[in-house]
Amino acid sequence: MKRLTLLLIIVLLVVNITKAQQKPSDAERLAWWHEARFGMFIHWGIYAMYGGVYNGHQQERGDAAWILNRCKIPVSEYRETAKYFNPVNYNPDVWVKMAKDAGMKYLIITAKHHDGFALFDTKASDWNVVNATIYGKDLLKPLAKACKKYGIKLGFYYSQAVDWTNPGGSAARRLMKEGWPNPDSTKIDNYTKEHDGHWDPVQETATFDQYIDRVAVPQVKELLSNYGEVSIFWWDYATQMKSYDDAAKLKKLLSLQPNIITNDRLHPDFPGDTKSPEQAVPDQNTVEGQNWETCMTMNNSWGYKKLNNNSKSTETLIRTLIKIASRGGNYLLNVGPKPDGAFPEDCVQRLKEIGRWMDINGESIYGTQASPLGLLTWGQCTKKEVKNNTILYLSVFDWPKDGKLIIQSLKNKVISATLLATGVKLKTTRIADSISIRLPSTAPDAIASVIKLEVSGTVTKMATASTKGQMQSGAID
Repeated sequence: MKRLTLLLIIVLLVVNITKAQQKPSDAERLAWWHEARFGMFIHWGIYAMYGGVYNGHQQERGDAAWILNRCKIPVSEYRETAKYFNPVNYNPDVWVKMAKDAGMKYLIITAKHHDGFALFDTKASDWNVVNATIYGKDLLKPLAKACKKYGIKLGFYYSQAVDWTNPGGSAARRLMKEGWPNPDSTKIDNYTKEHDGHWDPVQETATFDQYIDRVAVPQVKELLSNYGEVSIFWWDYATQMKSYDDAAKLKKLLSLQPNIITNDRLHPDFPGDTKSPEQAVPDQNTVEGQNWETCMTMNNSWGYKKLNNNSKSTETLIRTLIKIASRGGNYLLNVGPKPDGAFPEDCVQRLKEIGRWMDINGESIYGTQASPLGLLTWGQCTKKEVKNNTILYLSVFDWPKDGKLIIQSLKNKVISATLLATGVKLKTTRIADSISIRLPSTAPDAIASVIKLEVSGTVTKMATASTKGQMQSGAID
């Protein structure tokens, strides 16, 4: 008996040691993510059917994905609208191919946004695409298949705290004036103030703990179990997460995908792997030593807007990507599909144009590190360390009229300088501690022309005058 007990103890120890050895380190899990630098965010749900318009009024403020809350639509009415959700033009192969052609390496979709609507077949709630719509099919299964086909990493966004339809979810109160000019606005605002942001009595027919146990926990388990490899789990709204214990239950489920990467939006006490600044690029003095990813829209809304006329230019999008990479971060760029499943035409056009730039200049983004140079007046810089040398990718926004690009305080010996777009070698001249690069009279690219400058040794990071600051991270809407 003693021998049997001892044998069992030894077996358990071996199993535990093996498991510990198999568990990837943080660096191993995040290696592909740092290499990728660029991903696609997709916000899609019933809110796309409204397109930012309710009762003939354009939503007054904010993201169109918030129309249920901001316009205080009765839950029963929103559910009725969902019955007619029929995305006949949904083609996940087209979506994923567009992401790949744009140079994106991963894709994250809103499996469940704040309206509580699940884009997947779930047993935890009937408020899902299979049971509540005429379409009646899981939207995520074919998307997962397409991602695998095209070599794109798949991630799921999940609103674990805020849920405006499944009873018990947090509401995140917004004033009626942010929606439409409802004649009962004062009455509604008073009601939401007294009811923790809720505007419909059905929302309070369960507690937050019950919502977590009945909906969030089983749905997260389904997402991590039924769709193959999930590379990223993107929580949302840590400040609305009312319970540490409930957050711990959700965090525990991540063991179902040992290699998964998570952000910092589960709960204030769970930092996750990456910080998630929203609609902004962090200041240089806040990013050192951080894993971070800026999520940003192509216009002024995460969800589809019918009356959108605020599309960012391709120049802005590409230069933002370069700026983020120059500070060592990732860029998660959003598309809000139309209710029929097609991407808006302006988004398609911009993705194509970004892809053309990335085809030529992608090596200045993928696998790069933050710039070691100080403030640059002409553009941005990324770097790679190769063997005993350093490659500096100089993305020039403002092409020098005198044909000379000056790199201040760079003491390293120059090995070579070439234009990525043409492969043409450029002449360099040392001037004291600086390098002057002789450029052609015309920039190869109107948005950003990249010079590949290889120097010997390691480039010492230049000191900045500002003190280290705090990075803004988390939801801002």
